[in-house]
Amino acid sequence: MKKSEIKKMPEYFDRYINLTDDVTYMEALEISLAELQNAPIDKWKALGEKAYAPGKWTIKDMLQHIIDTERVFAYRVTAFARKDRQQMLSFDEDSFAKNAFANRRTVDDLVEELILVRQNYIALYKSFTPEMLRLSGKGYNGAEYCVLSMAFCMPGHQRWHFRVLEEKYYPLIE
Repeated sequence: MKKSEIKKMPEYFDRYINLTDDVTYMEALEISLAELQNAPIDKWKALGEKAYAPGKWTIKDMLQHIIDTERVFAYRVTAFARKDRQQMLSFDEDSFAKNAFANRRTVDDLVEELILVRQNYIALYKSFTPEMLRLSGKGYNGAEYCVLSMAFCMPGHQRWHFRVLEEKYYPLIE
């Protein structure tokens, strides 16, 4: 199934989904894995603990955020695919970032973990039937989104943050 087959684009998450190509969900996930594997790790290391403004995340915080978000959404889409009708809880991304202590880790370690998490997400999606992909559930804000849409959301979320790096962080080292 392709991105254009998403029946109803979920509010808020459309900003991420729209950053992906109109390819199949597995292609989108594989492309995002390749983009991660080919990321400019040396540039990321050169950023160190820099942030473009006070209170903004470092590259390590951002990588940890992508990892955490993908894990949260892996649970959500699994719940939807298994017809769990509970409304999903929110997560406080700033609290997660503050309490993850990502800056004590290396960029290499975080990238390695993110690759594993993405591979896990891909394996999860390989387990879903076409019927499961069409299932939806309620997010924390009461809005509904389907399993298929979240296959595109995670790659788009990664692209969103990669763009932030290009626009706001890379100038700090150039």
